Amino acid sequence: MNQLQALLNDSLIRTKHVENAAIINIKERKVCASTFGFNVPPENALNFISTFYKNLLQVRRGGLCFKDKYYKCVRADEHSIYLQNVDGGLIVVKTKAFILVATYRVGMYPSVCVEAVEKL
Repeated sequence: MNQLQALLNDSLIRTKHVENAAIINIKERKVCASTFGFNVPPENALNFISTFYKNLLQVRRGGLCFKDKYYKCVRADEHSIYLQNVDGGLIVVKTKAFILVATYRVGMYPSVCVEAVEKL
């Protein structure tokens, strides 16, 4: 396990703030760390990068598909996107070098999930 995986596990998963998480390296355009068993397909990683640089308004209006599930946009700005569907939600946060993607289940507090991911 590398340091980024340890950070995801210690800061998000063990605290039960999110269900799964992954970190995408923007420059390398690929996932560089993820929690155990959480796979972000390459096309989804590229879609998240593109969303922040080209399609943010479109995501605000129309939502986003991730792993063949549709998520409705609840909140979006230049640094974070918060999406929901009937099964749970998806939080996407951008820094200068990385994009952090996290999922949570129904029954978890979305505001706590968003806050935990943004702090990380």
